[in-house]
Amino acid sequence: MTELKRAKGEVERLGRNWQSLLDAMPGMVLLVGKDRRIVHQNRSAKARFGDLQNKALDQSLQDILALEPELFSEKIELVRDACRRDRRHEVTIGELIAECYLVPFTGYKGDELIMLLLRDISQAKRHEMELLEFHSNIETILIEKISELRASEENRKQLCCQLNQLKSQLGLLRGSEKIIGNSRKMRHLRDVIYQVAGSEATILITGESGTGKELVANMIHENSNRAEKPILKINCNAINDSVLESDLFGHEKGSFTGAVARRKGKFEIVDGGTIFLDEIGDISPKMQASLLRVLQNGEIVRVGGNMPIKVDVRVIAATNMDLAKAVEDKTFRLDLYYRLNIINIEIPPLRERKEDIIDLVSHFVKHYRKVLKKEIDFVPQSVINKLMEHEWPGNVRELENLIQRAVLMAKGKMITEQDLYFTINPGGSCVEAPRYDVESKLGAASLKEILAEFESEVIFRALKKYSGSVQRASKELRLGKTALYEKMKRYDISAKNIKVRA
Repeated sequence: MTELKRAKGEVERLGRNWQSLLDAMPGMVLLVGKDRRIVHQNRSAKARFGDLQNKALDQSLQDILALEPELFSEKIELVRDACRRDRRHEVTIGELIAECYLVPFTGYKGDELIMLLLRDISQAKRHEMELLEFHSNIETILIEKISELRASEENRKQLCCQLNQLKSQLGLLRGSEKIIGNSRKMRHLRDVIYQVAGSEATILITGESGTGKELVANMIHENSNRAEKPILKINCNAINDSVLESDLFGHEKGSFTGAVARRKGKFEIVDGGTIFLDEIGDISPKMQASLLRVLQNGEIVRVGGNMPIKVDVRVIAATNMDLAKAVEDKTFRLDLYYRLNIINIEIPPLRERKEDIIDLVSHFVKHYRKVLKKEIDFVPQSVINKLMEHEWPGNVRELENLIQRAVLMAKGKMITEQDLYFTINPGGSCVEAPRYDVESKLGAASLKEILAEFESEVIFRALKKYSGSVQRASKELRLGKTALYEKMKRYDISAKNIKVRA
């Protein structure tokens, strides 16, 4: 009896300890018998569900027990299999969100029970949902902002494109006000200049004489990264070959007769800037080789020297020749042609953009009435029609000279057809210049202007007499060939046109 009493006391002690341990647990603990009735609850479970001991489970708890039906099986193998699985579940009981575990449990009396552990995670889930919502909102906001930024970037690109077009159309490009005309071809020309000016590429400007190649070269330089550096212009056909080489690349002392000291060439002087080589098609094979070295390696060698000198110069070249044909004829190097022709800007002749004639006439009349102090304020339609009929072999330079003469010769406030003097008439044949009438000029023009017009007429007649031969005309006029070329350029006289029509 004593042993039995001691054993009974021990069981009661274990039972009390077991219940104290369950009550001390922060989660909700329910012990369920095989008959699915509650055998025991700890304090947390009673506080949440009330006293359910020996009562039938409500539906929510029944659903939880249904998550592990094998635990209620009489087959020990099924119970063991269930024990080996992860028995964590997440359940919802009313407003309670709980983390749930179902595990086998042996009571202090040896009875087989199921322990249902519930841990309240409602607050944690609410925080998780808030975080998810926050992250979702942040992601949505970020997506919206990224979309806005992309749209803004697209708008910026479109606005930049429109701004460039407006700059071109409104003449906001530096120097663009000097290019007169709003024809499609001239708008395209301005766009091309704007695109290529900022690059360091070599540029070849092609076009007939008088189209404005030098003007385009100036615009490219003025809108380039070298705008603050100098630009030097060389007319390659106005200087003989030996002088041109020395002028461009310099020479060493004693390299030729008269070379009394070392002299820097244009490429060294303009280092960091731009050099404009006009009439590039007229340079000799030797000069072509020297120029190729500059374009390929950025090096020059002075005449009489043997040490290469590094230079940083952007080259803009121009010609009215067909260089591709010159390459075929073996008069121009193919490799130099490729080096020069990286970017080709072709200037359209005036006859292909006659819609610009009105703008050009207006510009030249405004300019020369101020220079010549004449009160010209009207150009009749008959004069415009006559100008539109002309083919303009001398292009814009020919038109400018014609308007200058017309403003000078005009007797009233308007230009008449009688004031127009075409060196080449609209039919294409040369016309004899009228006998020069000095008396009609007196009082209407200064001595300098009268002499300039007379000089232009003399040069034209001399070239016509000798079928456009500059060499013969310079000999007869006792004027150096280089000086004659300069005067022909100033007065827009083309030996080529005279030779063709002679």
